[in-house]
Amino acid sequence: MQTLTLLAGGVAAGLLAGTATCTAAQGGLLVGLTDGRRGHDPALVGWFLAGRLVSYTAAGALLGLLGSAVSLPPQARAVLLVMAGITVVGFAIRLMRRTGCSAPEPPPSSRYRAPLLGAATILVPCGVTLGVEMIAVSSGSPLAGAAAMAGFVLGTAPAFALLGYVLRRVSRTRLARWAGLVAVGAGLWTVGAGVNLGGWLAVPAAPALSGTGPSRPEAPGYVTDTVTVYATRDGYRPSTVTARAGVPVQVVFKLVDRGCTGTVAIGGRDVALPATVRLPPQPAGSLRYVCGMGMYTGFIHFS
Repeated sequence: MQTLTLLAGGVAAGLLAGTATCTAAQGGLLVGLTDGRRGHDPALVGWFLAGRLVSYTAAGALLGLLGSAVSLPPQARAVLLVMAGITVVGFAIRLMRRTGCSAPEPPPSSRYRAPLLGAATILVPCGVTLGVEMIAVSSGSPLAGAAAMAGFVLGTAPAFALLGYVLRRVSRTRLARWAGLVAVGAGLWTVGAGVNLGGWLAVPAAPALSGTGPSRPEAPGYVTDTVTVYATRDGYRPSTVTARAGVPVQVVFKLVDRGCTGTVAIGGRDVALPATVRLPPQPAGSLRYVCGMGMYTGFIHFS
């Protein structure tokens, strides 16, 4: 019963929440299928989806069996996001260069590219994927974990199939250059998300809250040991909260909308929302946290 429930839940999560976020984060890899004449072969998208199903199902089984020990930490995912973004940019540039050319038939080995690219999407998880992975971890069963992840792939399959169809239709037309430019943008966006998730850029001091000035707000009770942050589709609200330095603080994350902000990376670990994160006493300064995809950032300012 648990297996069937998680399978159905995975399909629902893929259809309702994962379609937009996963195609945005992983759809760029489909550009790799449009290289050469085989870019017109509809079976390539099927092989892409088959590879995706196999890798996600295997990952779900491992997560259910071994738990969070096999989950990638935020820093490792950040590296993979940067690598995936660079790969997408490379595919896009090659697509634009081949536009209008009579490309030779690719070697037989290229037919294995589609399932490999599909399998590689597990390394570039969207925010909803991370939530389903945590469900697989909590299931404590390899069968239930595999069912949750497989159901998620099935739920997102129609969106990927449609995107693959569109790319096939434009890959040998003048629109391919525009598609390539869009793919370059998607690749650069993925690189930027990885850099943000890894925290590799200098982090500026948290901005002062509206109407408070640079010093501690004077409103009684505003700075407390408990702060509340709301996770929405458009980021974390408020984006900057204030707490006292030198005392334990708990951060209450409330989930408003399902999306990539539903998983937050804070203190080097992923937390599925809603949740309360308890922090030890912090020195004066700013603590940065980011959504699981590296898209949205928030700050806790300790003063």
